[in-house]
Amino acid sequence: MRKAVPVTLTDNERTVLERWSRGRSTSARLVLRAKIVLLAADGRMNKDIAAEVGTGTKTVCLWRARFVEQRLAGVEKDAPRSGRRSSTPPEVVSEVLRKTTQEKPPGNTHWSLRTMAAATGLTRSVVQRIWREHGLKPHLVKTFKVSNDPRFEEKLRDVVGLYLNPPEHAIVLSVDEKSQIQALNRTQKSLPMFPGRLGTMTHDYKRNGTTTLFAALNVADGSVVASLRPRHRHNEWLEFLRTLDETYPDVDLHIICDNYATHKHQKVQRWLKRHPRIHVHFTPTSSSWLNQVERWFRNLTDRCIRRGSFTSVAKLEEAIWDYIDRANEEPQPFRWTAKADDILVKVARARQALDKSPSE
Repeated sequence: MRKAVPVTLTDNERTVLERWSRGRSTSARLVLRAKIVLLAADGRMNKDIAAEVGTGTKTVCLWRARFVEQRLAGVEKDAPRSGRRSSTPPEVVSEVLRKTTQEKPPGNTHWSLRTMAAATGLTRSVVQRIWREHGLKPHLVKTFKVSNDPRFEEKLRDVVGLYLNPPEHAIVLSVDEKSQIQALNRTQKSLPMFPGRLGTMTHDYKRNGTTTLFAALNVADGSVVASLRPRHRHNEWLEFLRTLDETYPDVDLHIICDNYATHKHQKVQRWLKRHPRIHVHFTPTSSSWLNQVERWFRNLTDRCIRRGSFTSVAKLEEAIWDYIDRANEEPQPFRWTAKADDILVKVARARQALDKSPSE
C-alpha cells in the first residue's frame, strides 16, 4: 500500500496555516488547503482528512504533495494553467495595439470596444482580451504635469530632505490654503442607503457662499492648525503666519508651501525678515503632490465636504471645524518614503516620454 507523503511544519508555517484556516475573510479554498496540511502534519491519513474536511482523497493528496514541494507558496496560489491557446494571429494583435496607442477613432478622443471592433473586424470579446492581456484601458485617463521649474531638483531635495531628515529642535509644517470651498445646499433631501440601494443626493444645488481654509499640517505628528477666512489675499496669509508664530513659540519653524503670489508678497517678506526663526521652503512649480497638506485636503473633501449639504457658510465652517477637531484628537501623520533620487529618475523618464511623443 502506498504511504502518504509525511508533512512536517516549522513554527512559522504552522502559525500561518492556522491563521488561514480560521480567517473569516480568507477564501474558502485557502481555508480548505490550510486545514488539509494541518491535519496531514498531525499524522492523519488521507481518507480520514477527506472525511473530516468534506472533500475527496485526490484533493487531499494533491495539496499534501504540493505543500511538501513548494511549502506555503504552493498552497496559497493555484498552479498556472495553460488554457486554450489564442487563435488571434500575432499580426492582428499588433495592429490592435498600434491603433490603440497611436491612433484615435474618427470623431472621438479614445477607442471603445465597439469602435475598435468595427475598425478591425474583430469581435468585442477578442478586443477586450487583447487589451486585458496588454494592460490597456483606453476609457481611463490620469492627469499629470511635469514641472518646468529651473530649480526643480534643488527645491525637490530641500522639501524631501525635510520629510526624511527633519532638523532637530524644529517643527516642519506643510501649509497651504484651500480656497473657494462652496457651501452647497441640495435642492431635496437625500434618500437613505439600505441593502440593495446606494445613498442618493440630487444633482442640482443652491450656492450659499464660499470660505477659504488655511491649514498647517505638522509633518511629525499629523496634527493640524487651521483658520477659516472669507478671502485668501496676502493679508489673510500673513494673519495665518502670525497664528503659527503664536502656536509654536520658541522653536524654529520650517514651512513648506507653494509658489502662490500671496506667499511671496513684499509685506510677507518683510514680516519673515523680522521673524528669522521661521523658514519658508517653496515647492517646485506644478508640484502640489510634494506638499503633504494637499493629501490632508483630499481627506477633508472626501469625508466632510463632497457629500455634505450646507444651508449657509456658517454651517459649512461648523462642519469643517468639527472634522478638524475630531482629526486632532487622534492625529495620523503621513509617512513619506520616496527618496529624492528615485523621484528624479521618474521625472527624467516622464520628460523623455514627453520629448518622444508627437505634438498635437
